Amino acid sequence: MIRREGERVVVDGPVTLANVSQVLEQGRRLLEEGARTVDLGAVTEMDSSLLAVLLAWLRDARSRERPIAFTNLPDSLRTLARLYGVDGLLPAST
Repeated sequence: MIRREGERVVVDGPVTLANVSQVLEQGRRLLEEGARTVDLGAVTEMDSSLLAVLLAWLRDARSRERPIAFTNLPDSLRTLARLYGVDGLLPAST
């Protein structure tokens, strides 16, 4: 579901209400261990839970004054972020 590759966290598979708690906690642990980029290119299914997770990870990183960036954001996630007016909060990296 989530794995670390150096300073990158790869989210693989679905992120929905059914597994969001597990994804949130796994990601928090990996980000606390030093990962700085979250790659969403392997997300297969998502709902607004994914956006909530990204915002939580962002809040955690900022509270610790650590950089974080998100790569390969799914188009549907970008659309949700725009609809909720939070698209400017997500630090995207190419």
